[in-house]
Amino acid sequence: MASVLPNSLTITKPSDSLANSIPGKLTLIVAATGLVAICAHVSLPLPFTAVPLTLQTFAVILVGMVLGPVAGFSAMVLYLAEGAAGLPVFSPHGLGGVAQLMGPTAGYLFSYPLVAACAGLFSRTIRLSSTSFRNGLIAGTIASLPIFIMGAAWMAHLLHLSTAAAWNLGIAPFLIGEVVKVTAAAGIFSSLQRWRKSN
Repeated sequence: MASVLPNSLTITKPSDSLANSIPGKLTLIVAATGLVAICAHVSLPLPFTAVPLTLQTFAVILVGMVLGPVAGFSAMVLYLAEGAAGLPVFSPHGLGGVAQLMGPTAGYLFSYPLVAACAGLFSRTIRLSSTSFRNGLIAGTIASLPIFIMGAAWMAHLLHLSTAAAWNLGIAPFLIGEVVKVTAAAGIFSSLQRWRKSN
């Protein structure tokens, strides 16, 4: 004989309750800064530019997609604050601390809150495609624009570079890697979306 649970006895997924509670959101935001810091240390200096090749942008885009625009933005602001306070969260191929927020890579770093917000907004709020993977690809591509625009513009200003030099030193060497990172972030985001729907 079938029984019906009362409406008051609804079962909440542990993952949903974690993400929706204030302590849970704070935990995820702090964990997100840890992920970006780890990816920042996966770093390869390039001899022809002051900007190293890192996994940071992959992590920032993924954080935005997974946490959403508000929490993603907050996580990246906290990340910058941690770096400014001297915690070893930035790429090791830099001056560290506040000096790194004033150096050649500062434009890239300061783009991160905007990047995470864009990735979260376009992947979760504005449905650009019928699948979460394609939606993630489009969102990640849009979110990558502030990285290159702000990063190259600041480097050109600081180092007195021409537009062509800023392109060659701050954008062109990283385009193929960014395609790979956006694709990986979209794939992980899509897998997480499917997992959430199946549980």
